[in-house]
Amino acid sequence: MSKFVKVAKTSDLAPGEKMLVEYDDEDVGLFNLDGEFYAISDVCTHDGGPLVEGHLEGECIICPRHGARFNIKTGQQTMPAFSPVPLYEVKIEGEDILIAPKE
Repeated sequence: MSKFVKVAKTSDLAPGEKMLVEYDDEDVGLFNLDGEFYAISDVCTHDGGPLVEGHLEGECIICPRHGARFNIKTGQQTMPAFSPVPLYEVKIEGEDILIAPKE
């Protein structure tokens, strides 16, 4: 089982916002969708681009390089990406946001 680590406070991320955090030297995109927090790998499975730099549209982040879309709740992708993006579990403890890779 992966260890949860604190990456931010709930006050750091308003609804509709995103930010880059780290888990064990890996870049992770952290998102607030209507008060619910989600975390995915920040690496596009198409060409390794930084997803958090893309545009958030509904439940999807759009890769700024070639337009692949990734659902931040499920990790599912659209072309040109060829595989889903890894998800992270998110846990809230008081004001702290903690994440761990999903098993």
